[in-house]
Amino acid sequence: MRILVLGSGGREHALAWKMAQDGHRVICAPGNAGMAGDVEITAGDLGNPAQMADLAKRLDADMTMVGPEAPLCAGIVDEFDKQGLPIVGPRRKAARLEGSKVFAKEFMARHGIPTADFAVFTDQDAAMDHVETKSNGCVIKADGLAAGKGVSVCRTPAQAKTAIMEMMEHARFGEAGKRILVEDLLVGQEASYILLSDGENIVPLATSQDHKPLLDGDQGPNTGGMGAYSPAPLVTEARDRQVLERIVLPTVRGMAEEGLPYKGVLYVGLMFTKDGPKVLEYNCRFGDPETQPLVMRLDQDLAELLAGTIHGLPDAPLQWKDGSALAVVLASQGYPGTYEKGFVIQGIEQASRMDDIKIFFAGVEEREGRLVTAGGRVAAVTALAGTLAQAKKRAYQAVSLVSWPGMQYRRDIGDKGLAPANRC
Repeated sequence: MRILVLGSGGREHALAWKMAQDGHRVICAPGNAGMAGDVEITAGDLGNPAQMADLAKRLDADMTMVGPEAPLCAGIVDEFDKQGLPIVGPRRKAARLEGSKVFAKEFMARHGIPTADFAVFTDQDAAMDHVETKSNGCVIKADGLAAGKGVSVCRTPAQAKTAIMEMMEHARFGEAGKRILVEDLLVGQEASYILLSDGENIVPLATSQDHKPLLDGDQGPNTGGMGAYSPAPLVTEARDRQVLERIVLPTVRGMAEEGLPYKGVLYVGLMFTKDGPKVLEYNCRFGDPETQPLVMRLDQDLAELLAGTIHGLPDAPLQWKDGSALAVVLASQGYPGTYEKGFVIQGIEQASRMDDIKIFFAGVEEREGRLVTAGGRVAAVTALAGTLAQAKKRAYQAVSLVSWPGMQYRRDIGDKGLAPANRC
């Protein structure tokens, strides 16, 4: 197949790399300089759905895969459908599961899908009064898209008030934070559950676990994700069944009942509590960095699977390589806040020569033949090995070879899965 992948991050690099490995011709728009050794790159404006549709036609693409959430929430699938162009992803109204956290929470309430109790606010003073009652902590969320950073976990009312001011008064997330959610704080462990849907049928992917906070021990501000591994020992067979029966199937069936059949990739962020799994969030696309270890483990044609979300999914479990895969995100100093760019990245060639290591690039560009930093999350060093402990060791061996001034990363990716309580 000739496949157009839209996006420029590590997730898109991973998806494109896997499909190229499977023998397909893959073109990324706009891509990034780090992808250039694996797939073709072409210019493109993801904010212009009509332009992207024209590009798909010019390339005679058999299928377009949308990586990031913003084009999906803006209706790129609607435009492609109107022009009869095959594309993977939900239509704009279905993508509200990610585009509006209020829509998602109210949808879950209508269909009895377990999640944290919540309240919605457009008035800052009312929100401030409400969090005074949350002595056990709460979570403040911007309603709209905020690049994975619009969530603040607050242990005290004072922290919650600061988060509310940043979103509503100081407009840290622009329009996305004009309406906010205040959720009860759930206690437990998080996991990522990603699946494919053709509107009626689903095919779950392997389990994975992301690490959102910037620092070791889940400390510091939330980020787009600092590392991930697959499979997640936390998600036992019994828990997997609970997620399917209580959350995934009611979600897909509920969307269909409301006239919003969900087609494409659905990501369910979960918290496993003492009362069972509860939904933290929905995303309408692959997770980043969960995608990186997932594609390292997937042992069948990814493009054929994605095409199934358009034409009908196969009724068969997916094939995965034995063992585990683990990704460590390398980020710029200052991320997720402001950061400098333009530092030459050292050690890429040496790390890439290691067996079963793949570096998926995100915030990079090329200057004078060398890759330099150009974003907050720069790359995800990803390892495949026989066990999670081995994958962690290999990934960090490769990380030790890569450097630039101020490079930061977590050193505990994988530790949760290695804890005795999470082994199965």
